[in-house]
Amino acid sequence: MAAAIGRLLTAMITPMTEAGEINYGQARKLAKGLIASGNDGLVIGGTTGESPSMSDEEKLRLFAEVKEAVGPDVAIIAGTTDNNHRKSVELTQEAEKVGVDGFLLTVPAYNKPQQEGLYLHFKAI
Repeated sequence: MAAAIGRLLTAMITPMTEAGEINYGQARKLAKGLIASGNDGLVIGGTTGESPSMSDEEKLRLFAEVKEAVGPDVAIIAGTTDNNHRKSVELTQEAEKVGVDGFLLTVPAYNKPQQEGLYLHFKAI
């Protein structure tokens, strides 16, 4: 069962090492600190969280690490949008498997589908 979304969610940054790698330990620590300061949940892997510069594997590990750190009662919303429709679908399916509670989805950037295309994009996800 998914955690309740709640009223206050923070779009969390992604801590990096000096070498430009994701610092998963610091991400866990930051997530716990944000929850301790009153957040009901966290948005992970949105543009605030440097998602355009992360691989799918890094995103999935980050979603899993943060979810494990904050526990089952804290909502984790995973940013799974990509400019490639099929990749958005696949990343969303994989994120669901690691236990996130919801998804941050947008229309792929620079694409301008008509309303039916938008509907079909989100329906597929």
